[in-house]
Amino acid sequence: MKNLLFAICCAALVIGFAGCAKKVDERTAPQLAEEGSRHFEAESYAKAIEAYKRLKDWYPYSPLAREAQLRIADSHYHLGEYEEAIFGYEQYDHLYPSDPEIPYVIYQIGLSHYERIRTIDRTQVPARNALETFERLRSRFPASEYAEKVEPMIEECLENLAQHEFYVGRFYFRSGHYKAAINRFEKVTTQYPGHLEVYAEAAEYLARAEKKLAEQGEDPDDVPEGATRGHDRSFEDDPFRSPGPLPEPTPGL
Repeated sequence: MKNLLFAICCAALVIGFAGCAKKVDERTAPQLAEEGSRHFEAESYAKAIEAYKRLKDWYPYSPLAREAQLRIADSHYHLGEYEEAIFGYEQYDHLYPSDPEIPYVIYQIGLSHYERIRTIDRTQVPARNALETFERLRSRFPASEYAEKVEPMIEECLENLAQHEFYVGRFYFRSGHYKAAINRFEKVTTQYPGHLEVYAEAAEYLARAEKKLAEQGEDPDDVPEGATRGHDRSFEDDPFRSPGPLPEPTPGL
């Protein structure tokens, strides 16, 4: 009984302190919006987030809470906090699906993924996510100014994905895993035919890998779907893992 009374008293004190804090800080929603905007324009994004969060928490039904939600996501983006930015933009998209800012919001989601793209020897999950988001933007809002902006970034994502497949395929080839190499080279030649330089190289390595298998008495066409999954998992799931330096090529390859 004493423990229950103690808990009730503690809860009452917490609520009382919260109420006092609100009474001490009597800033209105417009004042908090102005404060957040001032910090945002000054590129003091952490302070902007603080002001906008107060606005959302204290005045959740204010029309200004919508702008606060978007500016919080923008502030996280400018701070390089891309996961938080993506969460904020996706929340905005979910809450206000018909808002005029949605093309911008989807564009920023794509940019947040795009900014996380690493070199071709690392996981390509950010590149795939960016590509999917940019294509969704282009499909839903083809007349938007942002649809035109994503075109070069879509090409860069495709180039990165093609180069990654070729990089891993070449690693498998030089390691003697010819079936795994064929799987990768075929992805390049079938999924990225517009990327001529890597396509030509992949096609050449594909022919060599098939020749190597034939010399070993194996059927080059006998590459069951998913057979290389065990080899590939490390490259896709671990953002900090790479196959390491490629082995020196065998003379004549």
